[in-house]
Amino acid sequence: MFEEEVEESSVVVYKKKQRLQQALWLVYQQGVCTLSQLAKGVHTSVPSVTELVEQLVQENWIQTVGTVTGNNGRRPTAYSLNPDFHRVVVLDINTHGLSLLVIDTRHEVVFKHEAPVPLENSESYLETLKSFVMETFAIIPFPEGTVMAIGIAMPGLIDEQTGKNLTYPKLNITGVSFKEWIKHQFSLPVFLINDTKATVLGESRFGRGQGSKHMFSLNIDWGVGLGIVLNGEVFRGASGFAGELGHIQVEAEGQRCYCGKIGCLDTITSAPAVVRRIQKLMKQNESYTEQEVAALTIDRVLELARSKDPLVSQVIYDTGFQLGKGLATAITILNPEIIIIDGILAQAGALITKPIEEAIEMYCMRAFLDKIRVEVTTLDGNAKWMGTHAYVMENILNLL
Repeated sequence: MFEEEVEESSVVVYKKKQRLQQALWLVYQQGVCTLSQLAKGVHTSVPSVTELVEQLVQENWIQTVGTVTGNNGRRPTAYSLNPDFHRVVVLDINTHGLSLLVIDTRHEVVFKHEAPVPLENSESYLETLKSFVMETFAIIPFPEGTVMAIGIAMPGLIDEQTGKNLTYPKLNITGVSFKEWIKHQFSLPVFLINDTKATVLGESRFGRGQGSKHMFSLNIDWGVGLGIVLNGEVFRGASGFAGELGHIQVEAEGQRCYCGKIGCLDTITSAPAVVRRIQKLMKQNESYTEQEVAALTIDRVLELARSKDPLVSQVIYDTGFQLGKGLATAITILNPEIIIIDGILAQAGALITKPIEEAIEMYCMRAFLDKIRVEVTTLDGNAKWMGTHAYVMENILNLL
């Protein structure tokens, strides 16, 4: 008898926990909800959901935000997540710098600090990173207890189970993964995600990928990565490494890639590779000065492309076409409905999407082309941090 009562009690507690998670998830996704909307979404009665909401208000998860106009003329109370609590620190670690953002529960950046510290495969980088975060924490204008977790987006082969970045092995100190090291330093839950997977999650939740169950995000930045969403979920693969499009071979006699292989797509289509190719061609052309060639950056490349510089425009076209060829294989295997172009080269707009589309049309079977579209991101470089924040929130809500 006693065992049956304990079992029944456990079931009740479990069901309440599920409903709390569902209610929070609805408010997180929709931004603002009324009690009737929550009751419908959680599949329970208004009195039952009222009890859940009172608990969430007491725990500073949600708050009232006034009233909304109902169908019957009444003005029910509306609830949203409480932006003054449960903030998330997002660390954007990349090969050209560091960014630390504080994001509130409404997806708004409430603080940002940057430093020109490039990612390095060394133990000394860990101390540099620690100093940057500690210095930033010291100037964040919020009470210490209002930050609930750290989300980290970075390039590389990331094993989300162990918290190790296999591309940068020296960041994993003997016996301690990179993720665990960060957790130990700052005594906060840490969630580590590959930057391209964070980007596609951001596009799927908040960008042009909303409503698409099968989509790609092509991240053309300091490397090339393919974020994949299948059946509405980010596809990770057996080890979590899915989407390394930049490391398929496209030139058998090409340059050696940093991964150790020859002729990877990265070596001809990443932002640094594009700059190098243009510099090489400029040196052979008397129209460009030595100073202009030496000072060339990817931002200047984009300016020249937009002003229809013929040499630069041709390299951008060739880059897009090579990317399209690589995408054609992935399209044939996975059949997405939309490909969103992200990363710094997304700023080239139609100059990069047009050759991508031409290559896809040339190398894909006609049946695959009927529903697919290629579009430039509308998130203006924010997809990565938005996806990282979503990754943290989804994990935190599941742990409640």
